[in-house]
Amino acid sequence: MKRLFIALLSVAASTSFAQTIGKITDPVDWINPLMGTASKPSLSNGNTYPAIGLPWGMNMWTPQTGKNGDGWAYVYDADKIRGFKQTHQPSPWMNDYGAFSIMPVTGKLKFTDDDRASWFSHKAEVSKPYYYSVYLADADVTTEITPTERAAQFRFTFPKTDSAYVVVDAQNKGSYIKIIPAERKIIGYTTKYARGPLPKNFKNYFVIYFNKDFKLAKTWDDKKLNDKDLELTVDHAGAVIGFATQKGEQVIAKVASSFISFEQADLNLKRELANDGFDATKAKGRATWNKTLSKIAVEGGTIDQTRTFYSAMYRTLFFPNKLYEIDAQNQIVHWSPYNGQVLPGYMFAGTGFWDTFRALYPFLNLVYPSINKEMQQGLINDYKEGGWLPEWSSPGYANIMVGNNSASVVSDAYIKGMRGYDIETLWQALKHGANNEGPMEAVGRDGVKYYNELGYVPFDVKKNENAAKTLEYSYDDFTIYQLGRALGKPASEIDIYKKRAMNYKNLFDPASGLMRGKNQDGTFQSPFSPFKWGGAFTEGNSWHYTWSVFQDVDGLAKLMGGHSKFVTKLDSVFSMPPVFDESAYGGVIHEIREMQIANMGQYAHGNQPIQHMIYLYNYGGAPYKTQYWVRETMNRMYKPTPDGYCGDEDNGQTSAWYVFSAMGFYPVTPAVDQYVLGAPLFKKITVTLENGKTVVINAPANSDNNRYVQSLQMNGKPYSKNWISHSGLQKGGVLNFNMSATPNKTRGSNPADFPYSLSTEK
Repeated sequence: MKRLFIALLSVAASTSFAQTIGKITDPVDWINPLMGTASKPSLSNGNTYPAIGLPWGMNMWTPQTGKNGDGWAYVYDADKIRGFKQTHQPSPWMNDYGAFSIMPVTGKLKFTDDDRASWFSHKAEVSKPYYYSVYLADADVTTEITPTERAAQFRFTFPKTDSAYVVVDAQNKGSYIKIIPAERKIIGYTTKYARGPLPKNFKNYFVIYFNKDFKLAKTWDDKKLNDKDLELTVDHAGAVIGFATQKGEQVIAKVASSFISFEQADLNLKRELANDGFDATKAKGRATWNKTLSKIAVEGGTIDQTRTFYSAMYRTLFFPNKLYEIDAQNQIVHWSPYNGQVLPGYMFAGTGFWDTFRALYPFLNLVYPSINKEMQQGLINDYKEGGWLPEWSSPGYANIMVGNNSASVVSDAYIKGMRGYDIETLWQALKHGANNEGPMEAVGRDGVKYYNELGYVPFDVKKNENAAKTLEYSYDDFTIYQLGRALGKPASEIDIYKKRAMNYKNLFDPASGLMRGKNQDGTFQSPFSPFKWGGAFTEGNSWHYTWSVFQDVDGLAKLMGGHSKFVTKLDSVFSMPPVFDESAYGGVIHEIREMQIANMGQYAHGNQPIQHMIYLYNYGGAPYKTQYWVRETMNRMYKPTPDGYCGDEDNGQTSAWYVFSAMGFYPVTPAVDQYVLGAPLFKKITVTLENGKTVVINAPANSDNNRYVQSLQMNGKPYSKNWISHSGLQKGGVLNFNMSATPNKTRGSNPADFPYSLSTEK
């Protein structure tokens, strides 16, 4: 009997695992905001936090398990919550700016972040994009949050006590607090930021209204209560208000903020919360998420695949976030992180183009072009106010990462159809950034004099990550050339960028068949280890960066000896052991460890430089290998769980890879009107475009075994190419994938069907 019972359990488990999901009406219900939160500095499984917000909203909220200033604001393995923080943090490595927190306590008055911390359990936690709830055991208080773009409502359910408090923490590095009991109101500002410089008048102003009179009101300075003053300007200011409550009594706090003024914060609150109760705001947030997510409807996947898809899609819809506000005259205005003025127009912040040019921005151009049009207008203001396009904004220029990839972000948007903004100013901005060193290493082009004269940034002139810079500048030059052509610029102006797009060849080492740093005199750096991370490369090694020739993959294949040898070289990435040389860093960085433990050889999907590499088989006549490895990566590297990513999620980029790959194609070369084909993950996907057209992707035989594309029909006609066009998708249509358990090794093997490469351009 016991054996029979176990057998029945096994069958039930197998049946459950194989269960597929039909049409979904509420995609937001499939999201796990805790996906990726089981992370730490030494090993990233996403380095995410449960972001409670609306798509591209100015503010998000998160429960705060870490101490003030800790970039790991929320980690899944933590036991205590210290507060509920308004955040703008793009990643723990970038940390936060303009943050403040709110926390209920009971009993003894406790206000420092250690003392007020309360034990909690995930069993008493509800995390959704538009709503968060948790039971704080030490306080015996349930805290609920529901957000808008610039405001939020809190609902605290207290026990019976004469000692119920709410603590407001404006953090250190200069803050202000004022309690106004007659209005049941607290106002304050924080000036703390992690990445700068910023103008001296940087402040995040906040206002908080309660629905209950204060029986106690005190300010505090760092670790000292202040019994005299209800207004305080110090390094670390905070407030405590208190009251008596009945068992189950709910206290509401409405909060909003502004980078402009207290008056604007009040306006944001009144406009976005109006007279809505907590549940009304929650319902509106849920509706907003469902509407935004429903642009892509997936059917016929497993429970885990469906959860992973929408959890990943959720992460693509936050950054860059809105830095602009709507003033009393209903005009769009922003505080400038460059000159400190309040100016008209759009502004966004919180993204690094080194990560997001690859798939996040192309994803917006396909599914949400109207928001990227706003972002392009924001880039115009970045340039006008700061003199440069940002490469990492948080919220102003941040001196981190390499490349001049704003060129890709600007060019891809225009080539994919964005119109109605001042593209000429952006054209001038691209040329300026491409030909000048900026105010810091990560703005403009570091080493540009060497690059323009020699065709590469040398290894021996004390320019860090020189090979990575050369390869990225070369691609960026290509995108400038592409935009110039689209704008009808004369050859005399744009041919130099076409020529520089071939600079990648200067670093190709025929002896190893890989990219290698080169000295000023033209000799290759020596000694050379292709497994050495850092040095000439950025967060990777030569095996990762060699494939960073997005603009001319066919040219790279020819350097390697032709298409067959190119495919063999690609295979080597997966067949080699995950050996590494960390000597340039003096220790094992988390990206190295994530590659080492993934059991995929030298393939390091947890970081961006190699994420497109799987799709390059299409340029060598072996698309079936793309189909295999894309599915392997989705299966192995992504789960809808706290350890569900395989490295830093990075502002939507690693998620956008998954979303694109699940649809069956990927933007290997942004600024080209093509997506390179893989194979869809679901039996059916319907993409509703902003122009009203729909793209239906059918793969009815799709399964874990049937991962190979036997044939493809587009709009009822056989389709042999290894790519599809963005412009074609904009017309709507139906893609029918015939899936099989065995690869079709002839489909896509004809060079006439290969995707775009600059050197084969006709």
